[in-house]
Order: sequence, then structure tokens, then C-alpha cells
Amino acid sequence: MAVKVKVWGLRVGAALFAAVMALIGYLAVLHYNGNFHTVIAGELYRSGQPTGGQLEKYAKEAGLQSVLNLRGASPGSDWYDAEVAQSEKLGLAHADFALSASREVTHQEAIDLIALMRSLPKPLLIHCKYGSDRTGLLAALYLAAIVGEDADTADGQLSLYFGHFAVPYLSAAYPMDESWDRLEVDLEFAEN
Repeated sequence: MAVKVKVWGLRVGAALFAAVMALIGYLAVLHYNGNFHTVIAGELYRSGQPTGGQLEKYAKEAGLQSVLNLRGASPGSDWYDAEVAQSEKLGLAHADFALSASREVTHQEAIDLIALMRSLPKPLLIHCKYGSDRTGLLAALYLAAIVGEDADTADGQLSLYFGHFAVPYLSAAYPMDESWDRLEVDLEFAEN
């Protein structure tokens, strides 16, 4: 009996290890590929920090007209200067809005971001560093506030599918979930 329990424990441990390794592999592939996804074809796309080559590829494939950088302006940083230069080269409107995934988004910031997303030419690419947390919240806000999707549909933008890991006290990005939970009610996105 003890041998069967030990074998069963080893199998469970091996399965758990395999699942964790598969998740790590999936997240690595997301990061390597830029975490580029269509939110609404021809209107809204999301990604991690694009390289100049990735931005050119996304612009050609999706017909991008503008980019919203959620990392904030950072003149003098290689990533920022390359993004601005490539946006200019491609004729894309470029906007910056500094958010931190580890801090809740205020009601006023949400209103400002919604107005900014409405005003930018479409198709629009929104991005942060990895394209999972801040970008997920903005994609959810866009779907709910601008497109009129229900809160459950919009909520799917903040998911592990896009690399968003949200566990209270374990995830530095959990404030994005707390922001969404509050904003979907504050901004009257919740279904009545």
C-alpha cells in the first residue's frame, strides 16, 4: 500500500511539474513573440513593448494608425527613442500615458485614458512592457466603455491567456484587477 501511495505521489508531482513547465514555456513564447493580439480586428490591438521591426510588422499587418504607450514618455531610453522614431517613420500618431501595474488606476485616470483612446486614430495599438497587465486593463476599458461590451467579456482581457497573473498578495500586478473591479462599477460598465 505504501508503495502505491508513493508512486501516486510521484505521478502527481511529475504532472504538476510538467504543468508548471508548460505554463512557463507558454509565457516565454508570449514574451518572445511580443504578445501581439487582436482585440477588435481593424480597430484595437495589444502587445508588449514592440521593437522597431515589430512595430513596422504590426503596422503593415493591422494597418495601424496610432500607438498608445502605457509606460510613459522616457526620452533618452533606447526602447522609447526607437518607438518614437519608428512611429514617425511609419506616420503613426504616438501617445504616452504613464501607468504602473502595481498601483490602482484612479477614476480620473480611467476617464482620461478612455478619452485618449477615443481620440486616437484607428486602428490603435496599446502596449506596456509585457502586454499583459496595464494593456489588459486598457483593453478591458476600451471594450466596456467605448465598444459597449458587457463586463464579463471585457474582463477576459485580464487573463493568463495574455500573460496576466493575478493572485492577491502573490502578484505585483493585482492592482490592475482591483482597478477593473472598481472601475466597472464606478464607470457604470456593470450589467444592470
